[in-house]
Amino acid sequence: MDKLPQLPYGAVYFRKSNPPREDWERDYAVAEEDGMNINRHWFMWGAIEVAQGVYDWEDYDRHMDLAAKHGIKTIIAEMIISVPEWAAHEYAHAVHVRADGTPLRTQMGVSSASGGFGEGSQGVLNLDCPEVKELAGKFLTELALRYKDHPAMAGYDVWNECNYSPNVCHSPYTQAKFRIWLNQKYGSLHALSQAWHRYSYTSWEQVRAPQQLGPYPECIDWVQFTKINFYEHMQWRIDLIRSVDDHNLITAHGIAGSINVMASMGADDWLAASKVDLYGYTWVASRKGNQPWKQWHAVDVTRAASRGKTFWHAETQGGPLWLQPQVIGRAKEDGRVTEPADIRIWQMITLAGGARGVLFPRWRPLLDGPLFGAFGPYAMDGSRTPRSDMASSIAKWANDPGQRELLESAPIQGDIGILVVPDTQVFDYLLNREGKNAFYEQAMWGAYQGFFDQGVQADWVHMDDIKQYRVLYWPYPIMIGSQEGEALRQWVAEGGTLISEGCPAYFGDRGKVGTRQPNHGLDQVFGAVESNVEFMPDISGELRFELDGIQVRGGIYNQSYKAEGGQVAGHYADGTAAVVQHTYGQGKTMLVGTFPSAGYYHAHEDGNLAYFAKVLEWAGVNPHIKLSDSSVQARISRQANGALFIWILNPEREPKSVELELSSEYGAWQAGPAYWDGVDSQWNQDGSKLQVTVAGRDALIIGLKVTQV
Repeated sequence: MDKLPQLPYGAVYFRKSNPPREDWERDYAVAEEDGMNINRHWFMWGAIEVAQGVYDWEDYDRHMDLAAKHGIKTIIAEMIISVPEWAAHEYAHAVHVRADGTPLRTQMGVSSASGGFGEGSQGVLNLDCPEVKELAGKFLTELALRYKDHPAMAGYDVWNECNYSPNVCHSPYTQAKFRIWLNQKYGSLHALSQAWHRYSYTSWEQVRAPQQLGPYPECIDWVQFTKINFYEHMQWRIDLIRSVDDHNLITAHGIAGSINVMASMGADDWLAASKVDLYGYTWVASRKGNQPWKQWHAVDVTRAASRGKTFWHAETQGGPLWLQPQVIGRAKEDGRVTEPADIRIWQMITLAGGARGVLFPRWRPLLDGPLFGAFGPYAMDGSRTPRSDMASSIAKWANDPGQRELLESAPIQGDIGILVVPDTQVFDYLLNREGKNAFYEQAMWGAYQGFFDQGVQADWVHMDDIKQYRVLYWPYPIMIGSQEGEALRQWVAEGGTLISEGCPAYFGDRGKVGTRQPNHGLDQVFGAVESNVEFMPDISGELRFELDGIQVRGGIYNQSYKAEGGQVAGHYADGTAAVVQHTYGQGKTMLVGTFPSAGYYHAHEDGNLAYFAKVLEWAGVNPHIKLSDSSVQARISRQANGALFIWILNPEREPKSVELELSSEYGAWQAGPAYWDGVDSQWNQDGSKLQVTVAGRDALIIGLKVTQV
């Protein structure tokens, strides 16, 4: 990290053949003048090894030298997924194969308008083939040897947007590797036959990956193996580069997709971040939507997955997006056209969420291909724009020495954790193939919004990290393994507070339904057993239950209970028990028989918002900050020495005046100075309260000095 600036700020610049060579010198000079200090370039295998063993480094040497001249650090994005055309032809036997048996062919890259690309974020050639692995390894070795000691060198990005196409790979090489993995897992062909309910295997050659996915053990194994296999390829790249270069950074960046496409596309931010020195994420409003909760959710996912490591917003929007299917039919203001104020608020959210680096997907837009004109803050010809002026002002502000202590701070732990169980998402993906995993993501995102919309910071908590939290909310918990069930039981017994939605652990190991519900002994933890269950998502949209006089919308499935030690606290309209509260060991639980999180996702009703407030009250959560207007967001960050900072962000287009009250846990404090006071910001302290006015799409960042605890 000592090679990086105080706040790395820049863009992906070169994706051959854009921008034009004649503009490079001028663009680097402009970037330096504007406070940009880092670039990432795509070093594409297919554009460099023009014949076997023949390398054309000229363009890339020039970029490294220009970077050194202008004080700009470089991250090399190794792109072995862009394969040489000669290699795709010579090793045609080793291409990726779709489930229907169709082999991949090279095609033009959407984000570079150059050849050699495959499908999704994997190349045409399969690294499970030893010949291909050796060939790609030679290229990576030459790459690292050439640039590892260059003065502009900062590190490598070893996987661009960590995810893959769910449709590959069914090639013979991967099938053979799958069999080896299965043998290691089950120990024998007979054991596999029993586990898969395919009782008549007589040789391993008969075992193949399923071509059609469903909620079966063989499909669970295939989805899990596919992810493990691709991340082994990632680890291979890391190990190979590290064997040549032991001092530059190893980075990667994902798509903040763990909540919706971890199962289908392997976007496991926790696993990816665990392998690298520094992690990051791509998130652009044009493709995802401009609602504030979406950007906050993305930075919160990446922060949680990074587990204390430095992370950055590796690709943040700086310009418009034209004609792509994600924007068609949406309002102009919904990320389609980027205004300078958009850049300001998006990046302030990024920094408030803990990211400590900001890069645009383009410095200036591509001139050809379907992504022409997209994402860059500078104009098509590289000239400055009002957007680039805004970017420049943020870059210079963030790298002023006076901001060092602010940027050395990190967000405090959230008020409540939302439990992330990867196996649950896998099973829902297989169970609800037609819905494309919609139930899981709707519940998870609905829970996040339910807390977000009342100004409460909810953290995403991986199953492996539950001991770090006192209170957890568990949306859509329909499948969990016995080991995970036992871990939750122990956590509650030792003092944890768990709020679970309906059908917890209904499906157990290998997707098998438990005959006593809740499954895995969780009936004792919740003090209740199932009296009835209905799986009718198509007609459950109006399902409601009552809790302390609040009418709450549920949905998807519904489960009713008989209390066995617990206390019934809420009912469905027919009088059956919908909510059971219980004390278990040193902890306590609340079991809700349907999915109010999904209900809130679909219809933002006041009753559901009141339900989430009731959950917090019951759990004894005293939020760090209480806001008089939840359309404004506030976060607290803390430096290692205990110094505190409060970030107040207004994503609305109009100025907002709001009162903030800090939790009593902070004792007496004094506000000031302001580290970013935006346009016409005002603030005044009154005891434990802060009255502030923040301009539209702007922020106010204030230091807090604790005077008495």
